[in-house]
Amino acid sequence: MSSPHPSIVVLFGGVGPEREVSLRSGATVREALRCRVPGEAEGPVVRAVELAKPSLPPGLDPGREVILPILHGEYGEDGTLQAELEAAGFAYAGSDARASRLCMDKVAARDRVAAAGVPVPPGWNGSGPGGPTAEALRDRLGEACVAKPRRGGSSVGVHLWRGLAEVEQGLAALGEGEWLFERFVPGREISVGMLGDEVLGIVEVLPDQEIFDYEHKYTEGASRYRAPAKLSEGEAAAVAGLARTAFRACGCRDFGRVDFRLEGAKPWFLEINTLPGMTAQSLYPRSAAAHGLDLPALVRAMAAPALERFREGRG
Repeated sequence: MSSPHPSIVVLFGGVGPEREVSLRSGATVREALRCRVPGEAEGPVVRAVELAKPSLPPGLDPGREVILPILHGEYGEDGTLQAELEAAGFAYAGSDARASRLCMDKVAARDRVAAAGVPVPPGWNGSGPGGPTAEALRDRLGEACVAKPRRGGSSVGVHLWRGLAEVEQGLAALGEGEWLFERFVPGREISVGMLGDEVLGIVEVLPDQEIFDYEHKYTEGASRYRAPAKLSEGEAAAVAGLARTAFRACGCRDFGRVDFRLEGAKPWFLEINTLPGMTAQSLYPRSAAAHGLDLPALVRAMAAPALERFREGRG
């Protein structure tokens, strides 16, 4: 029998290279859910569960609990966890298994949003080492290119190469696996939070180097931010429209973050994060704050669709 008032399980930790980020994000979300908010007679019952291996932790109850995953990368954001939650009958927050798998695959996601009319940088996917040659990349992408693991998050393993010699060296040093190579888009990096179909604030990232990598995302003081970004009304409307289009095209739901590079006034799609970071340095809470949502209000809004699906008997 289902409880009429389910508790919220914040599932955090994980097994991949982004585990440390998830631990920090999970602690932030847990404490935010436990904060009282104005007009709330009684706060939600919250339980934090650390995931330490690639399987659902024991003791979870789909009849009494909804799941708020605060996980990144492998067995968290790649659709595997979501498929297991669906099979076990849980109502959970965030994108479903299909959308999560799609957005974790940078090649598939860029193909999907490009088909929906969202501009994507010229790209080439291949395996490393032994994939495309430096000359072939230069001919297709220009003198500067970015190499990204085809599947992964938090900018882990992202490289920027300039010039033929640097591309050759970078390709020779690439690890095994599948990679996406894209033309490096000079200009400004911006990030847009999504809350359902609502576009939150647009955040501009001001790192002290040209790409916003893992170190700059999660090291305090390594980057500066402007929220909201300084954009004209027309530029902001264009970015918001493309973010919504990309989010819908990939079948995402509940919440997420869409990243772009601005080359002059033209936005180029980078990726969708279906489970964005929630640390003190993370972009998604900054986007919400620029839209007038503080952290307690944001995490309640993130969990709300799962609570509604629970009451309706949906996952």
